[in-house]
Amino acid sequence: MFDKLKEECGVFGVYNNNNSFDTSRLTYYGLFALQHRGQESAGIAVNNNGTILYRKEMGMVSEIFDDVVLNYLKGHSAIGHVRYSTTGESYAENAQPLVIKYTKGHMAIAHNGNITNASEIKKELEDKGTIFQTTSDTEVIAALLSRVRIKYSAIEDALNEVMQIIKGAYSLLIMTPHKLIVARDPLGMRPLVIGKKDDSYVFSSESCAFDSLGIEFIRDVEPGEIIIVDNKGIKSIQTKTPEKSASCIFEYIYFARPDSIMDGIEVYSARYEAGRILAKEHPVDADVVVGVPDSGLAAAHGFADESGIKYVGGFMKNRYVGRTFIQPSQEMRELGVHLKLNPIRSQIEGKRVVMIDDSIVRGTTCRKIVNLLKDAGAKEVHVRVSSPPVKYSCYFGIDTPERTKLIAGTKTMDEIRELICADSLGYISNEGLLNTCKNGKREYCMACFNGKYPIDVNNKEEK
Repeated sequence: MFDKLKEECGVFGVYNNNNSFDTSRLTYYGLFALQHRGQESAGIAVNNNGTILYRKEMGMVSEIFDDVVLNYLKGHSAIGHVRYSTTGESYAENAQPLVIKYTKGHMAIAHNGNITNASEIKKELEDKGTIFQTTSDTEVIAALLSRVRIKYSAIEDALNEVMQIIKGAYSLLIMTPHKLIVARDPLGMRPLVIGKKDDSYVFSSESCAFDSLGIEFIRDVEPGEIIIVDNKGIKSIQTKTPEKSASCIFEYIYFARPDSIMDGIEVYSARYEAGRILAKEHPVDADVVVGVPDSGLAAAHGFADESGIKYVGGFMKNRYVGRTFIQPSQEMRELGVHLKLNPIRSQIEGKRVVMIDDSIVRGTTCRKIVNLLKDAGAKEVHVRVSSPPVKYSCYFGIDTPERTKLIAGTKTMDEIRELICADSLGYISNEGLLNTCKNGKREYCMACFNGKYPIDVNNKEEK
């Protein structure tokens, strides 16, 4: 869907032990595989014998990097980032990786997620004389780390302390002249995985970035884990974590690519199972099932197989239009619907259609897609949603609007159905959604559905 939650970012890191491959190009292709996680800006920083070189700009990965740039970005380690703004405006200065100099040297940092106490930390640092150049909470992490670093001989020990101060969801990649360091937040909200290419180590927001690059998937980074790679090898530090994890379940619903595996769960399988459960919970008499590309397709297959209703390809997708929901304005997102999707009339006309989508946030785009189907001749359009109603804002890197703009936060089911022009409407239950990931290794954050935040968000309206 396209009126969606604003997506977080994607990170990719490489420590090339013996220069058996081109570090910057591997990072480029890794970011290309993660492009779905952010299309506003991208950047790569490399460590060239202790000097950090970098390039970052607004735009898509393929627009920013070419052979000339990649030939310049030579080094044995690298970190890369694709961004959608969750905290911080859509400006070039907020593009990552962020490269900073401080009293103990210099480093590059890339971050996926959101720090809920960033404004408080920023104010404290400003009171002590720190000057900030961006509006991104990544710079807050970097500034805090730089200040704490003075007390420690090893940067990973400083990072351990920083992780006890910052709150929220994050996957971090930090590159110094001698080390590549990664960390995952103590709740495991944001994903991060480890891979291996020959005897070199690679890190990514999703495992899908490994599959086409000849990188062996090793495991997920554990919640609260810090991993350090240098010329002596790899080591791990396990920081203090809560008793229960809280991985973001929206990764499985929408954000991640279907071919990724996260915390033991294949994303496609979770979405397919959601469709099967949805068919059991909200059966309907209809002629065909269609999925809204791309994140609704697996659930549509599951719904069709469970219900016995024929699955058809109901939409032609323009593959040259990106994920339109991550355009900064609602007007641009709605225009993107018409540019991106066109119903296939022969599959729709005269039929009762079940339209499967992954979520409804504001409802405006869902209404447009329903009307596209009706304009193509559908007799009825029954909307089934493979996530529960989104009733609460997220503060952990998924930039939902305030609750008053969430259609399920202010409207009844009948009102939503009427507003989106559907003949019927059904959402998967909270329990049904959790059952799609029941074989995983984590507990899950469901705050956008049930308002139970795993971290105190200090927001009385949402409680």
